Amino acid sequence: MNTYTDKFDKSEFDKIKKFFCAKNAQLSEQQYAVFKAKVDNITAVLYTSGKFVLQGQDVSELAQEIQNYTGKTTLPNINEVKQPQIDIPLPHIGVDESGKGDFFGPLVIAGVLADENNAERFIEAGIKDSKKLSDEKILKLAGIIKANSIHSVVVVGNEKYNQLYSEFSNLNKLLAWGHARVIENILEKKDCNIALSDKFGNESLIKNALLKKGQSIILEQRIRAEEDIAVAAASVLARAEYVKKMQSLSSRYEIDLPKGASEKVLQAGKQFILRYGKEKLNCIAKTHFKTYTQINTL
Repeated sequence: MNTYTDKFDKSEFDKIKKFFCAKNAQLSEQQYAVFKAKVDNITAVLYTSGKFVLQGQDVSELAQEIQNYTGKTTLPNINEVKQPQIDIPLPHIGVDESGKGDFFGPLVIAGVLADENNAERFIEAGIKDSKKLSDEKILKLAGIIKANSIHSVVVVGNEKYNQLYSEFSNLNKLLAWGHARVIENILEKKDCNIALSDKFGNESLIKNALLKKGQSIILEQRIRAEEDIAVAAASVLARAEYVKKMQSLSSRYEIDLPKGASEKVLQAGKQFILRYGKEKLNCIAKTHFKTYTQINTL
């Protein structure tokens, strides 16, 4: 698996989209993205921030085509996706979330304490960023993580999530609140001096949300934090719980609720409100997504 990352100005967004249309790419929506495209075995996402990411087995040729098309002269920024490693001293806490970009289902935040007893075991077990694993593999690995670590999983159900989002009026503040709760839960079980999470906002957001035990912790946020084994393990735990909650919701309402925010999600939402009414959508979905408005106007 390789990744190619780039940055584009808003004035170039339409041009990039036309490039993929000319490639007959399969286009779809994704939260916080202008579009998501799939060409053969390569996935492309252009985020509203201008960040552009290609992922696939060999992205070099397509990356070069894009650079030629846009007139860029710099060499493609291509990096091989590596197996997670122990990036900072042990022990340390890794934190990650799942469900942030999914219209249906809860937000799940998980934390894992990696130490001398479990870090190498997790690497050998094949634990890595949950986005690179199947649901079946995630559920299996989650059992290994729970049996061999001090951990915490916080599930923010949809009604509570919508309430908190209304109070915070900012997703990053909500995420910081969840990350802080997870860190505090682990510190209640065992002292630790370092915590690492993916970068999603100002570091002070999490720091300010921490309580007494967490105020003295060294908190680090970085891009692609899942390259660290503790964060990778946390991503697996969070996704495993999200998958289980989605299965439970689908069973409860007898509707297959897809992940993400695609056309299938719109159709499932329409089916849901026809059966249960618009007011119940708050129980299974994140109402600040534009998908919510789209479903309610169908």
